[in-house]
Amino acid sequence: MILGLVTAVAASACYGTGSVLQAVGSRRSAREEAAAKGRSAGVTEHGGPNLSSTAKAAVTWEFILGTVLDLIGFGLGALAARMLPLFLSQTVISANLVITAVLSIKLLGIRLKRPEWASIAVLCAALILLAVAAGPEGGHHAEMAVHWWLLGVTVAVIVIGALVVRLMGAGGAIVAGLLSGLGFGALGVGVRILNGVEPFDLVKLLTDPALYAILVGGIGGMYLHTVALQIGSVNGATAALVVGETVIPGAVGVLWLGDSARAGLGWLAAFGFVLAVVSAVGVAHYGQGEQDLTEDQPAEPELTQRS
Repeated sequence: MILGLVTAVAASACYGTGSVLQAVGSRRSAREEAAAKGRSAGVTEHGGPNLSSTAKAAVTWEFILGTVLDLIGFGLGALAARMLPLFLSQTVISANLVITAVLSIKLLGIRLKRPEWASIAVLCAALILLAVAAGPEGGHHAEMAVHWWLLGVTVAVIVIGALVVRLMGAGGAIVAGLLSGLGFGALGVGVRILNGVEPFDLVKLLTDPALYAILVGGIGGMYLHTVALQIGSVNGATAALVVGETVIPGAVGVLWLGDSARAGLGWLAAFGFVLAVVSAVGVAHYGQGEQDLTEDQPAEPELTQRS
C-alpha cells in the first residue's frame, strides 16, 4: 500500500509539472503564430485551434519536456493502478491539480481566487480520507468482452470529443479537459485489466484490446488536453480532467474489479471520493475566468481565448 501511494504521488508530480510546461509551450506558440499571421491565425471558424496550431504547440521545448514528464507519470501511474484500488490511485494521481495550480502562479503568472484555494485545500483533505479508508485492491481479471467494450468506448470518446470540441471552439476548454480525463481514465482501467503482464506473455499482451484502449486513451487524451490548454484556463481544464479520470475508473474498480474500502470505512471512502470530485469541479468553475499577470502589461496579440 505504501509503495503504491508513493508511486501515485510521484506520478501526480510528473503530471502536474508536465501540464504547466505544456500550457507554457502552447500559449507561447499561440502568441508567436498570432503575432506573425494575425489574431485569427491557427483557429477554426468556430474559434478553436486547428490541427496545425496544435502541432506547432507540440514542438516547443516546454511542451516536449512536459510530454516527457507525462510519459514518466504514465509509467508510474500504471504501476500505481496495479497496486492500489482504482478509486485511490486515480484520485491521488489527480492531485496533480494542486501542483498545476501552484506552478501556474510562477510560470504562467495566474492569480488564484480564494474559492480556488479553498477547493484545493478540500481536495487535499479528501485525498487524506481516501488514503485512510482504502483497502486492498481487487483483481486484475475481466471478461474479454469488457476489454472490447473498453476499446470501443475509448475510441468513441476521443473521436466524438475531438469533433465536439472543434464545434464548440473557444468555449470548449472545460469539455476538452473532461473528455481528456475520460481518455486517461480508460487508460487506467486498461492498465489494471491488461493481459500478459503477470506472468509476461507477449502474444496475450499484443492481442489484448485493452492494450489498444490504453494507446488510444493516452494519445487521444493528450491531444484533447493540449487543445484545452490552448483555449482555456489551465487550472479549469486540469480540474475537469481530474473529474473525468477519477469518477469512471473508480466506479469500474468498485463495481467490476473488486476494489473496496477497509472494513467499516466504506462510508469514509465514499465521502472522500465525492469530496474530491466536488472540489475539483469547484476549481474548474472558479478557474474559468483566471487571468495572467502578464495581461496587465501591453503584450502581443494572443491566439488563446480564455473561457
